[in-house]
Amino acid sequence: MDALDGYEEKGVKCAARGIFRNKGISPVAGDRVLVEIGENAEPVISEIHERRNFLVRPPLANLDKIVFVNSVAKPAVNRFILDKLVAIADSKGIEPVVVFTKIDLESAGDLPQIYRSIGIDVCTVDNLTGEGAEEVRALIEGKTAAFVGNSGVGKSSLLNVLYPELALETAHISKKLGRGRHTTRQVELFGLGSGYIADTPGFSTVDTERYCRIPKSELDGAFREFGEYLGGCAFANCVHVKEKGCAVRAAVEENKIARSRYDSYLRMFEEACKINDWER
Repeated sequence: MDALDGYEEKGVKCAARGIFRNKGISPVAGDRVLVEIGENAEPVISEIHERRNFLVRPPLANLDKIVFVNSVAKPAVNRFILDKLVAIADSKGIEPVVVFTKIDLESAGDLPQIYRSIGIDVCTVDNLTGEGAEEVRALIEGKTAAFVGNSGVGKSSLLNVLYPELALETAHISKKLGRGRHTTRQVELFGLGSGYIADTPGFSTVDTERYCRIPKSELDGAFREFGEYLGGCAFANCVHVKEKGCAVRAAVEENKIARSRYDSYLRMFEEACKINDWER
């Protein structure tokens, strides 16, 4: 869907009124809208209902879940990017689901347990047999869910296994770049069963900078495993970086919080410190 030019839902293609541009808003996939018959008897979007949540990139609204698809080989999992995306989902009140593909090529190692231990649903999928795909389907049945992943992780391939009727275009991995080409070029929302599935363009590491910027004052709240320790720090304004008496850092040392997750928090905090208020 082109968010500026039109909106397509249940076979009805219509334009959005120009007033939305003046208000700095435009309809995106997942929006609940009011459609009216305008001039020339053409349907137009006249109102965008209040959103439960909203992502600037990929442009999506009113999601129940985001399925983060990661391959364990070619390309390998980037733990920092995965943690950043999970934090964004949690900060928006969207339930994250983590999927590891290509386990026929490489083991997922300790990754599934790291995310399961903090209450996130995790699935592993064998790309050769399709084993594990049904578990993904069960988690998103009846929900509005987006599939998000780096280029080449097998996101569209997984969707084709789950919903063959989609017949999404896929591409081979570039041996030179170690990643796939962007076969999905726009956000598309498909009505499947009692829910909706959004396929999104693959992204590069640089693209995640535009997904969402979580203020440093809110960042610890986007790491769900920090929750039980936040009230135990010696200082009320503790940011869990170098402070003495930090309950979060103590939990990391005691292996109650995964070191890789904490390292991701530190990197995100450092990034957040470099962002001016006006840039948010």
